[in-house]
Amino acid sequence: MGSGPADEELMLRYGGGDTGAFEALYRRHRGPLYRFLLRQVGNTAAAEELFQDVWMRVIDSRRRYQARAPFGSWLYAIAHNRLMDFYRASGKARFLAQEESEEALDALPADDPPAEIRLERKRAAERLLAALAELPEVQREAFLLQQEGDLSVEEIGAVTGVNRETAKSRLRYAVAKLRANLSGES
Repeated sequence: MGSGPADEELMLRYGGGDTGAFEALYRRHRGPLYRFLLRQVGNTAAAEELFQDVWMRVIDSRRRYQARAPFGSWLYAIAHNRLMDFYRASGKARFLAQEESEEALDALPADDPPAEIRLERKRAAERLLAALAELPEVQREAFLLQQEGDLSVEEIGAVTGVNRETAKSRLRYAVAKLRANLSGES
């Protein structure tokens, strides 16, 4: 997470009227949240709409927020619920081509990751996106919640409404399938 106040403290301060606290939360979570949504829906327009909607729900909930769980878990629970609404309304997602994905990430406001990280991601992204696309939806979501949302197995279970063992199993199968696919053993 880096230095500075904890996310939960920032959200509580934001609920008390500190807009700078919201800006800090947004800077910390905008990239991972957007990538999570983009990888799930595979459509920049839908990802942007969901992204904005999730942040609007955070804003709308600021005065009612209570730090009962880590902020990241709460944020990704909102994102998960919005994704479920999206899937019900529009059917299955499609995945972006590498170029579309990079363009969408480049279009995000400032604070891009350092050049060496972007270069590393670019090299591996096409293979990883293809491997992710082959995962069953529930396994893909568990993997992305862990990787993009930095959620624990318990938090993944809470976000997706399953018990810890089911979340752990989904994550284990996703990782095994990704490893096999990326190593050419699939």
